[in-house]
Amino acid sequence: MSLPELEELERLMERLGTLARCETLTRVGGYPIHGLVMGSEDEAAPCLLLVGGVHGLERIGTQVVLAYLGTLAERLQWDELTRNALEHSRIAAVPLLNPVGMNARTRANGNGVDLMRNGPSTGDAKASFLVGGHRLSPLLPWYMGAKGHLEPESSALIEFVERSVLSSTAAIALDVHSGFGFQDRIWFPYARSADPFPNIPEVYALHELLEQTLPHHVYRAEPQSRAYTIDGDLWDHLYDRSRELGQGIFLPMTLEMGSWTWVRKNPRQVFSALGTFNPIKRHRLHRTLRRHLLLIDFLHRATVGHRTWASLDGHHKERCLSLALDLWFT
Repeated sequence: MSLPELEELERLMERLGTLARCETLTRVGGYPIHGLVMGSEDEAAPCLLLVGGVHGLERIGTQVVLAYLGTLAERLQWDELTRNALEHSRIAAVPLLNPVGMNARTRANGNGVDLMRNGPSTGDAKASFLVGGHRLSPLLPWYMGAKGHLEPESSALIEFVERSVLSSTAAIALDVHSGFGFQDRIWFPYARSADPFPNIPEVYALHELLEQTLPHHVYRAEPQSRAYTIDGDLWDHLYDRSRELGQGIFLPMTLEMGSWTWVRKNPRQVFSALGTFNPIKRHRLHRTLRRHLLLIDFLHRATVGHRTWASLDGHHKERCLSLALDLWFT
């Protein structure tokens, strides 16, 4: 029942003490699912949300989130700039959403459900065959679960995001995964459709800001649907929910780390359960944990400075929309 990532998270929560508002969102299979919030208690304050461990095999996602939160905990002891930023913003996190799957070394949760395909279905998705979600059997990967039924992990995440994130004037979510391709990708909605989603001009403006601020970054930004389409995607649901509430802009992003590079450099690891989704060699693990800290820090700063890219006037919005359509949808 011991889970190193969960133990590290709980040690981190103790270290943060009063610097974080920590809660147990639910318990599943004897394991707690923790959520924590740091920074401003103003509900409208801009917010960065970090999520990891949605798929139990992808331990590196939780490890990346924990690495950032550990760095943040240390900086809050001495860094006045970080403290000042968190007086006007907040960082929320669910570092380990699927502890049962992580302990069992399975992609799905304890019921065989792929949590990223367990959101409420819109009924208009054009999902890719099998990989986009199905209800054939929990013995097959990508099983969505029973129709109309949310798994406890999914419900806990949705409730936490609605309560702690969607009231913000501007919020970005980064859900950290691994297992696709040779390049690290940043995916944005919609997952259910290849059609542009309403905030595509703001996504392009944020992408342009990333290109200008970190011109040597390693990421490929693109719609989730370029890889495959999903029915029941949790982030599609939460994005639509934010639109219903109408309280601010919410951009859910997925960091999909290109794990095929790790396999190419160490082919033997493909024969282990974790090898396809995680860096096994210690130096590659350390490099991965360092690699994404700058991106997460950029996203936090972007939420604080959201007026730069999220409040587009008519001309600027038309320009960003046109460039986005040319880049991603032609």
